[in-house]
Amino acid sequence: MSNQQNKNKRAFILVMTALSFIVILFAYFYYSNKNSSNDPRIVEARELYQKYNAYASENDITQIFSLLDSVEHIYSTIPHYSKSFEVGVLYNNRAAAYLTMALYDNKPGNFKEYTKDSLLTLAKVNVNTSINIYENWLNKYQDKEIDEIEKLIQPSFYQGLSDYSEKEKQRFLKNRLKEIETAQYETKRRLSVAYTNLGIINRHLENYENAIIYYQKAIELWDQNLTAENNLNILLGKPLKKRNLIQKLFPPKRKED
Repeated sequence: MSNQQNKNKRAFILVMTALSFIVILFAYFYYSNKNSSNDPRIVEARELYQKYNAYASENDITQIFSLLDSVEHIYSTIPHYSKSFEVGVLYNNRAAAYLTMALYDNKPGNFKEYTKDSLLTLAKVNVNTSINIYENWLNKYQDKEIDEIEKLIQPSFYQGLSDYSEKEKQRFLKNRLKEIETAQYETKRRLSVAYTNLGIINRHLENYENAIIYYQKAIELWDQNLTAENNLNILLGKPLKKRNLIQKLFPPKRKED
């Protein structure tokens, strides 16, 4: 196998690792759908998103975009969610889909005429939007205590819930506060993944200095982002690192609810 083939193979593995992590990050939403405390306005969005895994595994780009558009439409109609971290996840997933098409030339009919650079540019636009949403959300919520967050979000959160009792609204709000408390920790990792994708995009646009900066930023945000570290190692001519046995058996612990 030639050096170029080896590089292509390594790039494929690294991108697929990044994509699979994006799926994992959003998975905890799916399993909470049966919880009666969930905000009823977004249950449909979370149920729709359950199809993402299947579409991603089949590399069904057309269905992925349709799904992401439908989910975003639901969030966009609710003031509290319109600029929340969930929307950042959707934009990063769009970026990942464009990036996959660009790197592996696996384009459905409506994208056949797109060049690699045009797809990379679309990926860049979407991942930058994702980063902007994540960073704005973190600036708003990251350092706040849960009581402070409750006062901050209650007015906008209750918009559109007038048909529900005060007890039900309180239950929905309490559940949302738990999600935000988890997201204060998890969104840093999501942001790290987005910067990793931005690094990959810039690498393939041959903006190598920018790619290095974004990989380093990704690692600063999450020091166990092996995808970012190995992409950086490729650019610096260093050997790839493997996750050790301890890391496999005991992945980084998420913040307790």
